[in-house]
Amino acid sequence: MIYPESLEKLINYYKKLPGIGEKNAERLALATLNFKEEDINKFSDALKEVKNKIRPCSICGYLSENDICEICENKRRNHNLICVTEDYKSAVSFEKAGNFNGVYHILNGLISPADNIGPENINLASLVKRVSDLDKPELILALKSTVEGETTTLYIKKIFEKKDVMISRLSYGIPMGAEIDYLDIITLDKALEDRKKISE
Repeated sequence: MIYPESLEKLINYYKKLPGIGEKNAERLALATLNFKEEDINKFSDALKEVKNKIRPCSICGYLSENDICEICENKRRNHNLICVTEDYKSAVSFEKAGNFNGVYHILNGLISPADNIGPENINLASLVKRVSDLDKPELILALKSTVEGETTTLYIKKIFEKKDVMISRLSYGIPMGAEIDYLDIITLDKALEDRKKISE
């Protein structure tokens, strides 16, 4: 053990965060030591508050402090235009880009038989129910171009093939296998603007 036990414990918790390795965890933990006690208390309260308040929207699955998120509540958005994403981070990327005026549907995963993840394990049933209440909706499938993304795309296409639903996908100037939430705003905007209808 290099550090006192309490500091080692804090470092280990920082390492649980995605993308944080040993060195970054050490840096964050040591920086925390310089916080004023008031800031430490506020930091601790913020963590508890997020854990207690944040939940998935009952309509789309996006992050919310209420049963329905602000995006689904917004009457000025086009509720007939639904961008289907793997996770809320991808939806955040579209919101940061700022040019999408539709709504979202968060799948919370992709179909992956190799990992025993089937259609019933992701947020698909609520998408089917949601679409059935709309008049000639468009689904934009903003899923990564991997085997899992393609499998999920084909499954969604099959679900709606006999229904009056237009299904499009982002144009693929996007690199193969790219994560949506890592794309720059210009690439994301262009991919959305140039989306392609999925062929019959």
